[in-house]
Amino acid sequence: MSVKFYIQSAVSKLIGFFLACLISLAIVVQFIKGPIQFIKLNVLKLKKRNVMPPCLNDPSLGNHDFVHLEDVRLHYVASGDEGKPLMLFLHGFPEFWYSWRYQIREFRKDYRVVAVDMRGYGDSDKPKGKENYVVQKLSGDIKQLIPALGYKKCFLVAHDWGGAVAWNFTSNYPEMVEKLVICNCPHPATFAKYLRTHFSQIKKSWYMMFFQIPMLPEFLLGMNDCASFDRMEEWFPNNKLTSDDIEAYKYTFSTKESRTGPVNYYRAAFNSEVRYSRKNKISVPTLVIWGDPDKALNTEMAELCREYVEDMKVKVIENSSHFVISDRPTETNEAIRQFIEN
Repeated sequence: MSVKFYIQSAVSKLIGFFLACLISLAIVVQFIKGPIQFIKLNVLKLKKRNVMPPCLNDPSLGNHDFVHLEDVRLHYVASGDEGKPLMLFLHGFPEFWYSWRYQIREFRKDYRVVAVDMRGYGDSDKPKGKENYVVQKLSGDIKQLIPALGYKKCFLVAHDWGGAVAWNFTSNYPEMVEKLVICNCPHPATFAKYLRTHFSQIKKSWYMMFFQIPMLPEFLLGMNDCASFDRMEEWFPNNKLTSDDIEAYKYTFSTKESRTGPVNYYRAAFNSEVRYSRKNKISVPTLVIWGDPDKALNTEMAELCREYVEDMKVKVIENSSHFVISDRPTETNEAIRQFIEN
């Protein structure tokens, strides 16, 4: 690896460490200035959420169920006739099965649609330890899930971290994927290579380093009764969320345990290595949908994924965001349908 790579890697780590120090200092200062107010906001104000919000029990989204795999029990929501082809949805961070609500309603007429809570999320099991969130285990869950649902293969649709898992799964088990749709997630090898040469992406990826710190990220995500989810309108500039939608996210991430699993995806990624070869390209027809602008990932990585895929199309949806599946659902659904049914 080049000297430039090591310098940029070091800078990335310094950025993450520096930010963590600033945030930690800000928390300490906040506590010193007003310990009682601090406790009120971050301890006493934490709302216990034991009842599922009504929007998560909406019958138009399907039925809730569980499947027992070798290591974990996964929760999922399914809709559509079981005799129809399987369309499997994998969500990203910090989301859960509900992020696919627009796609469930769109495709349930023609497919058996299943939106799963990936391990560590929602009502799925949350094994302790970052070693339980390496991509090999996440990919293994999908390998077991498809036959457990009664199918041999599926149309695999994934976003963000779900996309990283889908890239890995399709690379290793192409016979189980009819077609692959990835939303705002570069191929892992593309991302690693791009990160080595583009400081702009290193700056965007600061939070990945920040997430390596124990406990602090989980604490911040839960501060002030999960106040970070009150700012979700920034995620979806074109499709504002309802108060019920926001409450659904707060319900899902209301406990420390519910936040540790998702953050452990990043911790595991920094402590494991997965190799991809350009000689062993993905043979499954692939569509990459990219909401632009993306504050987390540079859009130009979408086209660069072709280096690892034999047959790939790219659809950039402008005036959107990283969370394109919910921000511009009509355009996203049209792109998915046209690609899958063509």
